[in-house]
Amino acid sequence: MRSLLLSLLLACSLAQGADTHVLRVTPQTICWGYYWAHAQPALKIHSGDSVQIQTVSGNPNRLIAAGVKPEDMQPQLKEVYEKVPPDAKGPGGHLLTGPVYIEEAEPGDVLEVQIDKITLDVPYAYNGFGPTTGIFQDEYPYPRTKIIPLDRQRMIGEFAPGIEIPLKPFFGSMGVAPPGEGKLNSAPPWIHAGNMDLKELTAGAKVYIPIHQKGALFEVGDGHAGMGNGEIDVTALETSLTGTFTFVVHKGMSLRWPRAETPQSYITIGFNEDLNKATDLAAREMIDFLMTEKHLSRDDAYMLTSVAVDLDITQLVDGKKGVHAICPKAIFKVTGSAPLLSGQH
Repeated sequence: MRSLLLSLLLACSLAQGADTHVLRVTPQTICWGYYWAHAQPALKIHSGDSVQIQTVSGNPNRLIAAGVKPEDMQPQLKEVYEKVPPDAKGPGGHLLTGPVYIEEAEPGDVLEVQIDKITLDVPYAYNGFGPTTGIFQDEYPYPRTKIIPLDRQRMIGEFAPGIEIPLKPFFGSMGVAPPGEGKLNSAPPWIHAGNMDLKELTAGAKVYIPIHQKGALFEVGDGHAGMGNGEIDVTALETSLTGTFTFVVHKGMSLRWPRAETPQSYITIGFNEDLNKATDLAAREMIDFLMTEKHLSRDDAYMLTSVAVDLDITQLVDGKKGVHAICPKAIFKVTGSAPLLSGQH
């Protein structure tokens, strides 16, 4: 408890002198398909600072062929495709902006990422599948891309005549450099967070990520205007977003896996190639949270998870399947709310 108090005091003192930065997309600020301990920082900041980060999404030629108007195409997206050399791409395919280096971040700490604001940068989203992606590859052995116009005033996506999808923008991929030396494929999520595809992470949410490398090296991308849990054809309402984030380093804290919270819920997450094992991990992380932060007995934490916590499939298509456990904050009637991390881990 003392370490938690010290961490919060440090966060408050750093926030008093916090700065706000802007990070735009250029060929030099794109990490094409990887999280990596040796990625060159695009920006260096301090704990408590905020950063407005631009992201881009899509292949320009494919988007034009599918019906996107050339004037709606971001020049930054074209420049990235034209100027990022082939040997700087991969092993994954996500266009991630960063990394952001946080001066105070050390391995063993926890990075709190506050999602302050998300804006839709273009008037379209796209959804696509191919013969080697999605959960029904044998039944859809061909590629297709569909453009979905976005009404950014009404905040709906016009999927088809008579079908309107409410827009709830979030970033599919947010993470830090993983342990180890090599480039990590951006597709599978892991202990570094990354491609979580957790649609609860809209503006107002927070993510808590274990730090594995000096500076944390935060990256973000894979913008979504909305998504169905499971993301069964491998894409959501893919689009370009700009997000404003506040970064807080919690010293002396630790987590095994990323966690999140929204104004309404606490969320624990599990990733594994096996869906049952991912479910097991998400549930055990929630039980651990209820025991450590809500001071329930082991038996009561197990029971409360059964009667009040929802286990949802996050995604099924990124190599490691995702499951998240959602605990509503409203069931706790005591004053104040517990954080999702503690010095006890």
